[in-house]
Amino acid sequence: MREHKIPFLGICYGMQLACVEFARNVCELPEAMTSEVDETTIDPVIDFMPDQRNLEMYGGTMRLGTYACTLQEGSQAARAYGTLEISERHRHRYEFNNRYRPIFEEHGMRFSGHHTIGKTRLVEVVELPPEMHPWFVATQAHPEFKSRPNRPAPLYRDFIGAALAHQERIDGKASLHEAASWTQA
Repeated sequence: MREHKIPFLGICYGMQLACVEFARNVCELPEAMTSEVDETTIDPVIDFMPDQRNLEMYGGTMRLGTYACTLQEGSQAARAYGTLEISERHRHRYEFNNRYRPIFEEHGMRFSGHHTIGKTRLVEVVELPPEMHPWFVATQAHPEFKSRPNRPAPLYRDFIGAALAHQERIDGKASLHEAASWTQA
């Protein structure tokens, strides 16, 4: 998706795996992984929050329910929502490891949405800028929980719009290619 510039919307684990893929293939961290899959990874780009480390019972450690998120002005997420302050529902235990934020930013990843807990800014939304990818957005949240048939979640709506625009570009190129081959016959 990323390499072929196909519109991408990552939801929760999809965001986490998009970060793992980016770490491995763009940031050149070949051992990057989520500690949910590999507890011994040397590059846990997705990990427990520090205050969850030594817990023996995990039932109450999930981030459940609605959380506020501040979006970066000009981001694709902010354009989709039409505002900088949103709230979405969550159901996950692992978070983006902010220790890796500088190398991700150095390689072009944008952290366009955050939830603040005390001094910690949890990553809520990541994006690739338009010069790297036409539409690549991923979120820790589950916007489908608030989506309705007559009122789709903004990220889903804009993702579908980007997918349709992508298909139109492909169809247009195919039509031009077909037309060129017909004129040569």
